[in-house]
Amino acid sequence: MRSVLVAFGLLIFMMSCSSSSEALKPEESEIQDSPDNLGYLALGDSYTIGESVAEDMRWPVQLVGQLRDKEVKINSPKIIAKTGWTTDNLLNAMDANLGNEKYDLVSVLIGVNNQYQNKSIVDYEADLNTIFTEAIASSKTGKEGVFVVSIPDYGATPFGASNAEEIGREITEFNTVLKKVANQFDVSFYNITPISKMAKSDGSLVASDGLHPSGKMYKLWVDLFFDEVFKKLP
Repeated sequence: MRSVLVAFGLLIFMMSCSSSSEALKPEESEIQDSPDNLGYLALGDSYTIGESVAEDMRWPVQLVGQLRDKEVKINSPKIIAKTGWTTDNLLNAMDANLGNEKYDLVSVLIGVNNQYQNKSIVDYEADLNTIFTEAIASSKTGKEGVFVVSIPDYGATPFGASNAEEIGREITEFNTVLKKVANQFDVSFYNITPISKMAKSDGSLVASDGLHPSGKMYKLWVDLFFDEVFKKLP
């Protein structure tokens, strides 16, 4: 009889521990996509689509994650971006994919492939004018809801190391144009290029392909401009 009571007591104790364990589990806090949530449109190339990193490590996705941590109800980003895209490619994709929908946030990061493919910087500037015009038209709050991210310097990566000086000089030239046009349209410009240069001495900031940023670097980008982007939201 005593052994039965001990066994029964042990069973009650285990059930109690199980109940306590369930009670200690955190509540589901992930914000789900909904038509009532804020919207975010991310325009760009391989840096925006997050070449060679997991989807949750893409910087637009990390940005949304940090906003959700602040209890902002915002949908997963709509990303119009692809590895290798120049401004021409992005404009064509915008024409094909942008309807009349408006977004609370719109980001632009484009230009590295214009530089890499030796495209005209004059044409780059002309394309930016069109891209910014359409980006602002896609923003619920006009220019206030749009922000631009500078082109990273891939000369700091193993891929670009052999030609680092020339790459760095040309990226600076393209970024000068990017910032100039951003200022003309009065949209926020966030300079992440100095962070990209840190890859030269920190291999953990480079993805496995030896060229693109790692998720760790993308987090540094988001940390840089998060507070300013947060202020843009209604």
